[in-house]
Amino acid sequence: MSVPDLPGVLSADDIRATVASIAAEQEATGAIPWHEKAQLDPWDHVEAAMALDVGGETERAEAAYDWLRRTQRADGSWASRYENGVVADATAETNHAAYLAVGCWHHFLCTGDEDFLARLWPAVRAALDFVTGCQAAGGEIWWAAGDEVALLTGSSSIHQALRCGIAIADRVGEPQPDWELAADLLGHAIRRHPEVFADKSRYSMDWYYPVLGGALRGEGATTRLRERWDEFVVPGRGARCVSDQPWVTGAETCELALALDAIGDRDAATGLVAAMQHLREPDGSYWTGLVLTDGVRWPVERTTWTAAAVVLAVDALHAAHPRSEIFRTPGVGAAAAANRGR
Repeated sequence: MSVPDLPGVLSADDIRATVASIAAEQEATGAIPWHEKAQLDPWDHVEAAMALDVGGETERAEAAYDWLRRTQRADGSWASRYENGVVADATAETNHAAYLAVGCWHHFLCTGDEDFLARLWPAVRAALDFVTGCQAAGGEIWWAAGDEVALLTGSSSIHQALRCGIAIADRVGEPQPDWELAADLLGHAIRRHPEVFADKSRYSMDWYYPVLGGALRGEGATTRLRERWDEFVVPGRGARCVSDQPWVTGAETCELALALDAIGDRDAATGLVAAMQHLREPDGSYWTGLVLTDGVRWPVERTTWTAAAVVLAVDALHAAHPRSEIFRTPGVGAAAAANRGR
């Protein structure tokens, strides 16, 4: 499996080094914490596993997914935070549960491995049934079980996950029409009813995630990203995490690049990935962010999920493998993967 590059920004060897920095943090159980002896959350764990797959670390990626399969709770959810293998926060977040579907579909697109999909299918089905069980009548999805507040970023991520889950269901021969209805209702809520979501508009994720998750495309997506561009993007540095603080973060910058690539603005996307390279260390790892006013890296941590966001953005822009379609057209790419798997 070839490793992607981004000419003039990152070489294939650079990406290998970044993937190696993620692999170095993976525990023997398959768990991937933020960094050594740090917390783990299921969403970022999946993102890191996806980056491992891009770097050709197939066995490590499968170990990460098997960790989720083993630790899934009876209701289909996971705890929102683990520390040293122990539950630190038992909250059942819906976007955490949903993201397994994105990771599993990505792994299938990477490998064409039908047996993997069959093994993980019960966990994916249970996770998305849990998620859709938290959907309100208006289509939005509560951020956590038992808490009837919907978050735009989380719901947008779930939209992508549902599309990937539908593709998995079709692939294993167990179509889930209820998920299709849930995805349609959720997409409508994201596009037409912003009032049903809690106001988190100071966060850049609430700005670009409706595009990144696939609910918004075309002129509406272009207009949305254009409207607040100057508010969130710092030329030569990257994207702010929040609009009212002088703090750029690598993961948000690369996710914004993925959203731009999804609507065809490859030049802007490439420029963003290039702009955040000031967060890179020689070993390929990445600092989480930089405070612009004093040049201090904060928090003082190099995170696996920041490194993973870089790898996934480069892979999308490289655009040479079916897996790179997962943010442009969630659930698409099955034909190429199927042919490779037979």
